Amino acid sequence: MAAKRDYYKVLGVPKNASKDAIKDAYRKLALQYHPDRNKSPEAEETFKEISEAYAVLSDDGKRQQYDTLGHAGFDQRYSREDIFRGADFDSIFRDMGVGFGFGDLFNVFFGGRDFEERERATRGRDLGYEVDITLEEAASGVEKEIEIPRTERCEVCGGSGAAPGTSPRTCSKCKGSGKLQSISRNGFGTFVRIMPCSTCRGRGQTIDSPCRNCRGKGRVKRERKITVKIPAGIDEGYQLRLEGQGEAPPDEGPSGDLYILIHMAPHQHFRRDGDDLFYNLEIGFPQAALGAEVTIPTIEGKADLRIHPGTQPGQILRVKGKGMPRMRGYGRGDLRVRVNVVIPEKLTQHQRALIEELAKELDQNAQQKGRKLRL
Repeated sequence: MAAKRDYYKVLGVPKNASKDAIKDAYRKLALQYHPDRNKSPEAEETFKEISEAYAVLSDDGKRQQYDTLGHAGFDQRYSREDIFRGADFDSIFRDMGVGFGFGDLFNVFFGGRDFEERERATRGRDLGYEVDITLEEAASGVEKEIEIPRTERCEVCGGSGAAPGTSPRTCSKCKGSGKLQSISRNGFGTFVRIMPCSTCRGRGQTIDSPCRNCRGKGRVKRERKITVKIPAGIDEGYQLRLEGQGEAPPDEGPSGDLYILIHMAPHQHFRRDGDDLFYNLEIGFPQAALGAEVTIPTIEGKADLRIHPGTQPGQILRVKGKGMPRMRGYGRGDLRVRVNVVIPEKLTQHQRALIEELAKELDQNAQQKGRKLRL
């Protein structure tokens, strides 16, 4: 599967484009590649691409998520249907004067059942799971195997609830609708009350021979092992969305989703700030004054760092490209090294004499009372 192009480049707009500019750009491209106007084999794929880009960039919430996470993180949070849900296509197609609506757009992408049918299907419950990872795992990406309890469709009856060789039949009371309607009238008007069918309990079907494995429920409880692919560069608090890995619904609708919440374990050496890492390096006064070559840890191993003569306490040195991978783009952040000059707490007589001699040479004799030191 080819990698997705940047949505802004797909529509030919800058990243700070307004919503009106995004809408105008999509309208022009849709006129060019609309299936009713362009019958070339490549037109339909291009139309899908520009429509997906417009659905994301025209929605403030989705656009912010895309700008933050890029394709890798965004696609794990949103399914294809979620991307298009809520986008304003009808007014654009109406202005274009073509007989095409949101339901038609969904058929282009998904085929078969239209959007309204998909919405009517009961969706399974979403599940959540928290995963702890190390900074090293976040830097390289990692796969974690987790085990979750969830409700799944019965593998014996396929979710129908009926014993193998038999089938559910349409409820004779509600005629398969799963609902019953009662009408009452009084002096104030007519009242219509709709409630689940008491015979089939809202399913629209009754089962004469229940499946023994699920006892006619169509669902069973299972402990399921799932492998979660955690992308490189992920940070504390991110959520990964695994489509269809939640609980099965009570009917033929889609399963819910599984949301993985990421927690980062504290690191013994590094503090993270976005894509950059911070490290505290302790050196002695001679190293700070004269300069030195030191070896420091990085997230991928060790690296040599040059301490220039005259380095000051608290100075931050940058080691380019030794930070965390960028989730939403290419390259890496930097490793920023804060220099701490360690002052010895105890001195021998000889060491003290040497420092006093140095102080005299620098005209910074601390023994002379009342004299200001020239720093």
